[in-house]
Amino acid sequence: MSVEATLLREPAEWNALVERSGDTTPFHRYEALQVIAEHSDTTLYPYVGYKGQEPIGLFPVFALRRGPLRTAFSPPPDLEISYLGPAQIEGHGTKQRKAEKRHRRFVDSVLEAVDAEIDPHYTHVRAGTAYQDPRPFIWNGFEPTPRYTYHVDLTPDVDDLFMSFSSDVRRNVRNAADAAYEIAEAGPAGVERIVRSVRARHDEQGVSYNVTPAFARDLHRILPDGVVRAYICEHHGEFVGGKLTLEDEDTCYGWQTASDLDADLPVADLLDWTVMQRAKGQGRSSMDLIGANKQRLCGYKAKFNPSVRTHYSLEDSSRATDAIKSLYMRLR
Repeated sequence: MSVEATLLREPAEWNALVERSGDTTPFHRYEALQVIAEHSDTTLYPYVGYKGQEPIGLFPVFALRRGPLRTAFSPPPDLEISYLGPAQIEGHGTKQRKAEKRHRRFVDSVLEAVDAEIDPHYTHVRAGTAYQDPRPFIWNGFEPTPRYTYHVDLTPDVDDLFMSFSSDVRRNVRNAADAAYEIAEAGPAGVERIVRSVRARHDEQGVSYNVTPAFARDLHRILPDGVVRAYICEHHGEFVGGKLTLEDEDTCYGWQTASDLDADLPVADLLDWTVMQRAKGQGRSSMDLIGANKQRLCGYKAKFNPSVRTHYSLEDSSRATDAIKSLYMRLR
């Protein structure tokens, strides 16, 4: 039986499928997709693949026009969303041959719909760490690039988890025990404060950063309570850093982090350890440190004894000639 890709614009129905899939992230929720589309100036195409009446996968796609170029993304660029892309809904007890056929037909059907409805010159997909079989994209002419992130296992008891960290993390946390600092969850004002601080740090370094306080605030407002959390660190009553996380049933994602490097306090270590403890207490089994691709940052993140996870960046190389990609980058 063939698979048909259909647009599903009913938020409750979409979210029910998100919860059935093991490949999704908080950004897959329909409310998040709407906020992403609004803040990226894109058009959302929320595809579901059906085999008969049975849903077998989700694939949110965003259409973006830049001058004469038509492009398709999942996720759209410039919002610091590490992964989105396809998410499979596995059938119970599906054998490998049947599972691969379902998966291939699902991806084929969505790409055919994208070609018919968006007709992009360039397509770029970044799938999550749970999506580990990019072959249907490769067979459709996409070029895969492996990317990496770190996951910390939160299932050991708290003492064993802490002792698995590097000695300097343990020393920093212990030595700060008597310091006049406080880490607490904050509301919308805290969300905006963190993003403004991250932006200021990027500006100092001359690095582009396009996440806005309004985007983060809207995600915090529209997603269910506890999905987006803002942790603020104050030292002697002054803001010295913060961390924005997103959480689903299993994983806490360390999305945005601000840290005053001049503070007489190991702010980053204290934030990460506090977030891990609270995520563990809320039933999360894993902490995604978001990114293990930049060598200068890996030294810090590796201190938490994480495992390396792979995900895939996929470009439509059949149309994405160097000239088109170069023009797209200029128009951005």
